[in-house]
Amino acid sequence: MRETPQDLKELQALLDASLSRSTTHLRSIVAERTLTAEQLTQVLTGMCTLALSTVTAKGEPRISGVDGHFLHGKWHFGTAPGAAKARHLAARPAASVAHMRGEDLGVFTHGTVEILNPLDGEPAADWPDLLAYFKDFYGDFSDWEKDVVYYRLHPHWMTVYAPDLAKLT
Repeated sequence: MRETPQDLKELQALLDASLSRSTTHLRSIVAERTLTAEQLTQVLTGMCTLALSTVTAKGEPRISGVDGHFLHGKWHFGTAPGAAKARHLAARPAASVAHMRGEDLGVFTHGTVEILNPLDGEPAADWPDLLAYFKDFYGDFSDWEKDVVYYRLHPHWMTVYAPDLAKLT
């Protein structure tokens, strides 16, 4: 777990606010089957496969898979700079991601992406620490500054479905 007490506080506030403004139907499913921020960060470790949803210039939805890393209460993921999803996110930074583990876990997030290592600008302030994490996880296999563009999804809505925490730990 890499989250600070402040990260956990902000994540818990997001989870609570998201659920409170969800539909009655969703609340009836999730309310008694969710996780706290602390529990969630203990479950979302390492690489988590995400379904990433972006939007084309014509407003058509597109979905693809990415390696997701839940760090400091936010999803981080990368792709090739020439990928369609990279073009979509550059033009329209709103995105949704879902991480599911069968019927045991569903984490659904909507937000706006930030490019962490832009090819033509200054990287995020915490990029050196994130790059060290990614190199440690994947190995130093490429020219990270040219081959992979990384994003952080700043969530404005997130909910978690987890009927049995014991199955996840």
